[in-house]
Amino acid sequence: MEMTKRLLFLDDIRYPIEAYRYTKQDIFLRRDWHIVRNYDQFVSRIQEKGLPEMISFDHDLADKHYLKTDTGEFVEKNGYDCAKWLIEYCMDNYLDLPKFYCHSMNPVGKENIERLLKNFKKL
Repeated sequence: MEMTKRLLFLDDIRYPIEAYRYTKQDIFLRRDWHIVRNYDQFVSRIQEKGLPEMISFDHDLADKHYLKTDTGEFVEKNGYDCAKWLIEYCMDNYLDLPKFYCHSMNPVGKENIERLLKNFKKL
């Protein structure tokens, strides 16, 4: 029987060990990470398995999300969209936000995700 993965790693290309190399956070050395590569996988995983113990966010989930359509919308959802969905999911289901970390190398994206989640946690 497969051990349920209690940690969720959202990143389109990296693996947790790679995040460890530049963050030096020991959590990334654990083997019970489940990796999701995009918004749809992120949402599906939580809907199917429930909230994990912790989620680590990347912001930039595809080069495409930098391209805006004529409506001004990003083509691809990013880590910030995942964080917004997570907050809605927690509110709708009366759940506490799981622990979170943002391993994104995009400083603005990282700050936006952290600010959003920290502000929600204060409520």
